Amino acid sequence: LSFEQAAAVPVVAFTALQGLRGKGGIQPGQKVLINGASGGVGTTAVQIAKSFSAEVTGVCSTRNLDMVRSIGADHVIDYTQEDFTKNGQHYDLIFDAVGNRSVSDYKRALSPEGICVIAGFTTLSHFIFQVLILGSWVSRRGSKKIGSMGSAIPNKEDLVFIKELLEAGKVVPVIDRRYPLSEVPEAIRYLEEGHAQGKIVITMAQ
Repeated sequence: LSFEQAAAVPVVAFTALQGLRGKGGIQPGQKVLINGASGGVGTTAVQIAKSFSAEVTGVCSTRNLDMVRSIGADHVIDYTQEDFTKNGQHYDLIFDAVGNRSVSDYKRALSPEGICVIAGFTTLSHFIFQVLILGSWVSRRGSKKIGSMGSAIPNKEDLVFIKELLEAGKVVPVIDRRYPLSEVPEAIRYLEEGHAQGKIVITMAQ
């Protein structure tokens, strides 16, 4: 593992693992959907979900379909052509690294015992509002569970697990671009466009 790859791992891996295993309770054979599958958290989540022997569907844009397939997704959905909440498919676990859907959307895409974990923060205030308004209704309608997760908490147990996945080649960091320290503003501008494939890494002079 290079220093650049190592730099790209910790936050996204803790987030994906704690969302899928800790909050989502992922199990072998489950149908798992990763929304935002081409970003830093999403690419890691796809690979971690596959390491648990899940059947993984990745949602991304047209230009990222091949990349998401290449990291192990069994199925891919182009969100510019298809809405995963309206295609009739149901998932045991949805891990959303974007957080741009409504509570009713998530419910529609979940299996009867399904769990949805929202790790994206772009529209967190909107999601919280919906949960506050619809939370009691959601809890009364079957056993579907929808919740958000806060910042990942680094810990030794998860770090060792992630290390083993990396050593086994089950997780390979996806790096989109590398910028020297002097070009941090440009890196931030690119990141804010929201189209990065995997992670952006800042390199330091040797």
